Amino acid sequence: MANSKSAKKRVLINERNRVRNQAVKTRVKTMTKKVLAAVETTDVEAAKAALTVAYKEFDKAVTKGVLKKNTASRKKARLAAKVNAL
Repeated sequence: MANSKSAKKRVLINERNRVRNQAVKTRVKTMTKKVLAAVETTDVEAAKAALTVAYKEFDKAVTKGVLKKNTASRKKARLAAKVNAL
């Protein structure tokens, strides 16, 4: 357990950040699954709509520092390739 006052504060801040990061990652994964589900059903319009929402979530995750820029870019490119294959 933390002894100093600043160490106790860091424990609280780390927990707060962990919860926020977990929420952001969950949102990104959910939007990714929605795009893939639309691709599976070969629904082009739904896939494109879900892709724009997923792009927005990836960009938010990057600005919050949850994902690295190249990681988000790679995942966006792979999703776009699947949608464009329709």
